[in-house]
Amino acid sequence: MEKVTEMDDREIVELKQALLDRLAALDEEDARGSDGQKTVELDQQAVGRLSRMDALQNQAMAKAQAARRAGERRRIAAALARIAEDEYGYCTDCGEALGLDRLRADPTLPRCLSCTRG
Repeated sequence: MEKVTEMDDREIVELKQALLDRLAALDEEDARGSDGQKTVELDQQAVGRLSRMDALQNQAMAKAQAARRAGERRRIAAALARIAEDEYGYCTDCGEALGLDRLRADPTLPRCLSCTRG
């Protein structure tokens, strides 16, 4: 198992920028995806129940994607708060360093592997 070392300021800035970039991407996705959540109207030109079922399914998928984005946005906000409090990069449960490789894979991680596994 690889030894986990503390990150330097440059690495924290890099990860903070990745978090901010992802937040901007989520905002763009929200702007594009908002139409799919509107009330499904009955289209008299469409053919029968299947068209309405497709529209309802598309609406449900759009709502699920919006919920996923909201959850990711909360995780990003929590990670940015940990950066501001100088607690970023450490497990929120045990205080161990999380490791740069893990944080590069997912900069929102709050917990080490041991605490995640329980």
